Amino acid sequence: QVQLVESGGGLVQAGGSLRLSCAASGSTFSSYVMGWFRQAPGKEREFVAAVSSTGGNTNYADSVKGRFTISTVNTKNTVYLQMNSLKPEDTAVYYCAARPLGGRYAYTGSQMYSDWGQGTQVTVSS
Repeated sequence: QVQLVESGGGLVQAGGSLRLSCAASGSTFSSYVMGWFRQAPGKEREFVAAVSSTGGNTNYADSVKGRFTISTVNTKNTVYLQMNSLKPEDTAVYYCAARPLGGRYAYTGSQMYSDWGQGTQVTVSS
């Protein structure tokens, strides 16, 4: 089982930026598919961004394209989510997810990920 620890959430004004981090356990992090999901109050968890095992493929939800960027640093076993031009509708708990089985696709479905972090709150004020 992969342990995931998110950090970097907080309160920011609309138009601002935040960078979320997710540190993963395991010696084969470079082979994981990593994803970010979010869940707003009263809503279902939704896909935000993902990166494939090789880092060659990324996927973004339409609502965040052009504003969010997912990246990994394999030497730190860490995946980041850079969030710019934040909007109030980005307010949610953000979860990091891992697929240790790997894959060449940046999967968007939550069922493709076996390990999840505890979540970090992002609040964007208007």
